[in-house]
Amino acid sequence: MYLYHYYDKRSGPFKSLTALTPDEAESVLEKIKLDRPSSLTSQRDSDYISKRMKCERIVRKEAEKKGILMDIPSPHYLVVENSPWLSTWFEDPGVIKIPIEEFDTRKISFTYGDSMPTFSPRVTDGKEYRKKVYSYEEILDIIDRYGLPQDWNDDGAHGPERYIEAQVWTDEPIKRYCLV
Repeated sequence: MYLYHYYDKRSGPFKSLTALTPDEAESVLEKIKLDRPSSLTSQRDSDYISKRMKCERIVRKEAEKKGILMDIPSPHYLVVENSPWLSTWFEDPGVIKIPIEEFDTRKISFTYGDSMPTFSPRVTDGKEYRKKVYSYEEILDIIDRYGLPQDWNDDGAHGPERYIEAQVWTDEPIKRYCLV
């Protein structure tokens, strides 16, 4: 298994709005909207930052319940395996591919699909993986049962899940890849 991180080359990898204060994050988002009008990030609504931070608090709480070890307050976001759709989010896309063996999997939580729709009150289809965070061992079971979303739903026609999100709660081995 590989974890992938997609990013805009102008910003560099492993930059997260949720690692900033809300005011700093709003400022960065506004700059992206001006500088990169064709990027998906520039299409975010005015309350995106508050919704993203609220979602991250939920994910953190659920990950803590699972016993996920956390070295940092805000995770690095990656996805399980390649998601062609994610590279379309950026005007100048870059991608980093890291083997799962480089990570301490006790420091990674997962959602089957992006965490925002996973925990959204608007998504009410009752699928078993909604509103849940998984450990590494648990996500392997979910993958065995449902497969990778990008294999059956890359275009989003069958729901909001297009990939499996990995929340990495440590800077290891991330910091080795920030020099890319």
